[in-house]
Amino acid sequence: MEQYNESNKTIFSVPNSSELEQLTELHKAMGDYTRMKILWHLMKQEYCVSELAKKIEVTESAISHQLHELRIARLVRSRKDGKKVFYSIQDEHIQWILEETYAHISERHP
Repeated sequence: MEQYNESNKTIFSVPNSSELEQLTELHKAMGDYTRMKILWHLMKQEYCVSELAKKIEVTESAISHQLHELRIARLVRSRKDGKKVFYSIQDEHIQWILEETYAHISERHP
């Protein structure tokens, strides 16, 4: 079912059931405080687990667990360099989502 979005003059379709499930899972993955902190740090640069743990002040085990969840949701990617694994934001869409949702909560209403 197509709908018209008056604010930006576009026509969009309501996602089907499968797509709605995927969207729900994406938002669940971002719906954790530690994971949100990780994502914001990774928007600046890539990090290995130990660096990220120090930056966020949680254990490496906790960071690894959260990074695993973020990888499953395809929010972050990893690359190996020697014995270290470095993590970064999956793509520019993730950064856009984070920036736009931050802009939304930052809006001041009279």
